[in-house]
Amino acid sequence: MSWGTELWDQFDNLDKHTQWGIDFLERFAKFVKERLDIEQNYAKQLRNLVKKYCPKRSKDEEPRFTSCLSFYAVLNELNDYAGQREVVAEEMAHKVYGELMRYSQDIKAERKHHLQEGRKAQQHLDHCWKQMDNSKRKFERECKEAEKSQISYDRLDNDINATKSEVEKAKAQFYLRTHMADESKNEYAAQLQNFNAEQWKHFNNVIPHTFKSLQDMDDRRTVKLGETYRSFAEAERRVIPIVSKCLDGMVSAAKAVDMRRDSAIVVESFKSGFEPPGDFPFEDFSQNLSRTGSDGTISNTPKGERDRDRDRDGAPGTRTDPKHPMSRTKNKLWLFGKKPKAPSLEDFSHLPPEQRRKRLQQRIDELGKELQKEIDQRDALNKMKDVYEKNPQMGDPSSLQPKISETICNMEKLRSEIHKNETWLSEVEGKQSSRGDRRHSADNHHHTPQGRESPEGSYTDDTSQEHHAPPQRTSPPKPGQPNPELHEFDDEFDDDDPLPVIGHCKALYSFDGQNEGTLVMADDEVLYIIEEDKGDGWTRARKQGGEEGYVPTSYVEITMERNSKGAVTYI
Repeated sequence: MSWGTELWDQFDNLDKHTQWGIDFLERFAKFVKERLDIEQNYAKQLRNLVKKYCPKRSKDEEPRFTSCLSFYAVLNELNDYAGQREVVAEEMAHKVYGELMRYSQDIKAERKHHLQEGRKAQQHLDHCWKQMDNSKRKFERECKEAEKSQISYDRLDNDINATKSEVEKAKAQFYLRTHMADESKNEYAAQLQNFNAEQWKHFNNVIPHTFKSLQDMDDRRTVKLGETYRSFAEAERRVIPIVSKCLDGMVSAAKAVDMRRDSAIVVESFKSGFEPPGDFPFEDFSQNLSRTGSDGTISNTPKGERDRDRDRDGAPGTRTDPKHPMSRTKNKLWLFGKKPKAPSLEDFSHLPPEQRRKRLQQRIDELGKELQKEIDQRDALNKMKDVYEKNPQMGDPSSLQPKISETICNMEKLRSEIHKNETWLSEVEGKQSSRGDRRHSADNHHHTPQGRESPEGSYTDDTSQEHHAPPQRTSPPKPGQPNPELHEFDDEFDDDDPLPVIGHCKALYSFDGQNEGTLVMADDEVLYIIEEDKGDGWTRARKQGGEEGYVPTSYVEITMERNSKGAVTYI
């Protein structure tokens, strides 16, 4: 339906309608602008949220739990999702909002042009109407004047008293007015004909053409709005596949959470390599009551009762495992209290064996990577030096020698560090394997060292052969190699009756008792003394469970019984 034929007289209403159409288009453009601002702010807030919860530690310090890794995967997917929201905002900014604003400017200029043409045609028609109306009014005035002059002439012509000159003058005036009326009539007729022609042209050509242009413009605006609605939706639809992948990634991350693996990681991360602590020993201070002042009397306890005591503690002749769980605990209060903070040492000896082994292996791997970099750099410098030697114009070969020397020096330092850490690692691994062998041997044989011979092997100065003392204490000097000749063979060592208790001691430091015949001892553990130090730095002691062996005299605080020979306290 054409506006030109149906709305030929609605110029002002069409003016208002086209203005409303442009205002509505700009209103939708404003809506799109606010929507893309929301998308941009949403994406920005999502990225800030991801950044806030992303780990700020190095990769080596990041948790390896599947729940944590899955959460970081969710954060990565959410970051990608935020990127897609930014894509939506960009699409809306360029293909919807920007296009609408450009089209709005174009349609405003086009509407202004068409309305100016319509107003110009209307002004021309109004001008023609005014000319026609003026000629019509002039014709009307001239006719009235001619009528007056005719009446005056007829009155004087019929008046017998009027002179001939007066009659002639009235007649001339009548003819003049009649002539002027005829001219005004002709002019009015011409102006009327011209106005009618212009009016027909205005309402049949100019206005229909102008209104048709406005209609086309308004139709294009309507189509443009429909296209931008579609683009508005397509901007969202276009990112749906990637958004779906992001959501699928989050679901996959959720499925990757594995409680068993996390539990295994907890064990691997915190496993110390120590055995659980055993029961606290009963400190029997009533032993003094069972002894007499005679040196030859061993005990007033009947042998049957001693046998029953042995049966209670273990089978006769059977010794408990030297790796008793109690002896593996460095500090019994760690289980229920705050663990004392040990200083960090280069060889990680302040850590439990298993953790120490992992840290040393990690450092060896890192040093290996650095060494490989230095090797690659040395090879590259050597190749460059060969090129310079073959082509002196490219550079001086001697200028590379300081850098090569520095690289070789760095390689030697790294190799030394690797060797040192590998030595520590082998000590840890050897200690763990030897402990396992001793536990296995103790379980199979259940015997104590024969005779009163000192333990095999020496208590070396090697840091891997001792427990580190607590931070508040300084480790005492370690005893040297015990001399078997200082001890006489004692048949009582293999006798069914245990040696009498001549005192008790309290461990000042932990001792792992790696050598055969030595006794594992935990920090603050209370033991019974069954044989004094013979001058080689070793004291023979017995645990509550019946396990016997040698401990370093400097590692214990000894209190001898008063009724025993040579009672004295060693600190």
